[in-house]
This record gives sequence, C-alpha cells and structure tokens, in this order.
Amino acid sequence: MSRHPALLLTTALALGLAACGGDDATGAPSAAPGGDGPSVVASTDVYGSIAAAVAGDAATVTSIIDDPSADPHSYEADTRTQLALTRADVVVENGGGYDDFVDTMLDAADGAEPVVVNAVELSGRDAGGEFNEHVWYDLPTVRAVAGAVEAALAEASPDDAAVFEANADAFEAQLDQLEQRVAEAAARTTGAPVAVTEPVPGYLLDALGADDRTPEAFSEAVEEETDVPADVLQETLDLVGGGQVRALVHNEQTTGPQTERVLAAAREAGVAVVPVTETLPEGEDYVSWMTSTVDAVVAALTA
Repeated sequence: MSRHPALLLTTALALGLAACGGDDATGAPSAAPGGDGPSVVASTDVYGSIAAAVAGDAATVTSIIDDPSADPHSYEADTRTQLALTRADVVVENGGGYDDFVDTMLDAADGAEPVVVNAVELSGRDAGGEFNEHVWYDLPTVRAVAGAVEAALAEASPDDAAVFEANADAFEAQLDQLEQRVAEAAARTTGAPVAVTEPVPGYLLDALGADDRTPEAFSEAVEEETDVPADVLQETLDLVGGGQVRALVHNEQTTGPQTERVLAAAREAGVAVVPVTETLPEGEDYVSWMTSTVDAVVAALTA
C-alpha cells in the first residue's frame, strides 16, 4: 500500500505562476524556461525533467515538487498547485496512489481538461492489489511516458510537432544507452544479495537481477511510516549486520529511528550503503541522475 501525499487546500487564492522561478517556503511549483507554446505540469521534477527533454524550448514545463530534500509523500498541495494544474495543456503524474493530489485537484477544478499522462497506467504494472508504484525506476515506463508527452504536445501545438519528435528521439537514444548500461551490468549483478529500506528502487534492482532479501514487512512498514515489528526489525538487523547482503539501498528522503539502526548495522558490518531519492538532486536531469544511481548500485553489488 502506498502513502498518499497530504492534501491541504489553503483559503488564499494564489497570484499565479509568474513568480514560479523555484520552490519557495510555501511549496510553489517551479517552471523551466520555455516559449509561448503549450504548458506542461508534472507532479515531481523527475517527470518534469522527462517532459522538459521532449518539450525543449517549444513548451513550458512546471514541476510541482522539486525540492531535493523533500519527501514527496508528505507534500502539501495548495491553491497555487491547483492553479498550475488547471492552466496546463498537459499534466504528467505518476499515478498508482503516489500523487493523488493531482487527480483530486483536477476533479475539483471546473473546466480543466488537460491531457493527463499517467505513468503507472502506461507501465501496465498495476494489476490490482499490492504493487511498487515507483515506476520512474523502470526504464521502459520512462520511455512510454516520453512518447505520451510527445504525442500530447504535438496535438496541442501541431506546428512544433517536428521539434517534439526530434527531442523525444534524442531522449530515447539516451535511454537506449542507459538500458544497455543496465543490461551489461546485469551479467555481474544477477543474484547479488541486496536489502532496501523501501521498495523505491525495486524496478532497477529487478533489471539488474539482484536478489532482494529484505523482509517485506520491514520495507512496507517504513514506507507506510508505521513501527516495524520488533521481530522483523531484528531479522533485518541480522540480515545487514551478518554479511548476508552486499549492499543496502536506502531512500534518503525517508528516515527514522528504526531505519537509522539498520543503516548503522550495515555500516558497522562493512556493507555498502547506497542512497537513492524520489526527486532529482540539484543540478541533475533524469538521465544523469539515473546513470549515477545505476553506477552506484552496480559498484556496491560488485565490490
């Protein structure tokens, strides 16, 4: 089960997007430079980066959540967020319960009819029940998102269709290289034992063929922000502290006392700790960020 971001509708009407040069203390969406073409609003800067790669200078891309130190699960949406969404030609969301505030706000907005690109729906991985909603770590899904953004932008601005197509082709060529990097690494990482604090990087670990030995009850409790049962915590401490895994992949945007105990046990045992995030580090785009993440995970699993 995923944690849904908190939804807080403030009573003051926002002044608009003119001041959206970056996230401020109130959580205003940030806009990437663009022309007078279509507008794209993405739930996080991960999807904003993907959309910006396709849009180039022919559209404006706004990311609602773009703070590298923020936990997207606890994001509080406000009326500026709703204003950005209602003015968008294209909205890119993760879906699958991860960023429900997007659909909630669009449903509450009269007359808002953007094209909505839903990554989980494109992934085909949500077959009901429990599943890993962090689909931006799944490269085929990212490719599908880029294609859907291209189609939506071309429909919104037919005169720029050739630009969007060329940009999408260039982005997909970068994804080709990244997928090849993962495929080549999998020859060395298949079967490598690993633990995670949360299932955030699960699709990447699957692509690398790693053997995730984390007790399911541990990662689920951490993700749901509930206490880990004592016996499950001890099992996890024994796992990482007893040399049973080569690496602990840690979502550094979500932590707590029990997670810190597991991290300390891993470091004491000499197990590599690899941090991952749910939003982009400052100065990174999707491809550079994911390339660095792949390299760090592979290095830990093959050390």
